[in-house]
Amino acid sequence: MRLELHIWRQAGPKARGRFVTYPLDGVSEHMSFLEMLDHLNQQLIARGEEPVAFEHDCREGICGSCGVVINGQAHGPLPGTTCCQLHMRHFADGDVLFIEPWRARAFPVLKDLVVDRSAFDRIIQAGGYISTRTGSAPEANAIPVAKSAAELAMDAAACIGCGACVAACPNGAAMLFVAAKITHLGVLPQGQPERLRRARAMVAQMERELFGGCSNARECEAVCPKNISIATIARLNRDFLKASLSA
Repeated sequence: MRLELHIWRQAGPKARGRFVTYPLDGVSEHMSFLEMLDHLNQQLIARGEEPVAFEHDCREGICGSCGVVINGQAHGPLPGTTCCQLHMRHFADGDVLFIEPWRARAFPVLKDLVVDRSAFDRIIQAGGYISTRTGSAPEANAIPVAKSAAELAMDAAACIGCGACVAACPNGAAMLFVAAKITHLGVLPQGQPERLRRARAMVAQMERELFGGCSNARECEAVCPKNISIATIARLNRDFLKASLSA
């Protein structure tokens, strides 16, 4: 398979970036998208050129660090799939691919396809925890949890914090990420003591990080590799409103 790659190259946070074109031969349909980038980098290194910087870790679709925008779509054309789990069989011989980093004010580009997503970490630090005492594991049935609440919490906890929701949102909003974190803690009995304070603190930190506001475009839901529902945003809004009224 032969591809024409247009990849965003940027030497550093303050450098001026641009798309650079790379024709690439010998791409197997069995390669993952990241293996295709590895294949390109091997050729660049052999020619004495700077390899393309991109981030990855697990390559199993559970960490989200691999995220890039492919032809204008976060994580590429396959729904519910991270870049590392996207295989080249979903592309055709001769395809032209534009590959660029997440585009958001809160995610500054560090180099090439790598962005700084530490804003998400600071949002979690602002309130994404519970005050349950640590120690040995409690007996499984000590705290009854309704099946519906457990399932909702698990669905929301599937969020891997990749940032695709931010990259896809026309406003650069982080509402789906924050809502997922608030939902997966806020529906469980252990998360009730901080429930309202958590919503207020995390939303305040989100605003300090200069993420945009939600306008219900639903692009976040469309590109989320874990299929997080925007229903979590409605839950966030309810908790935040209660927190504001009780402050």
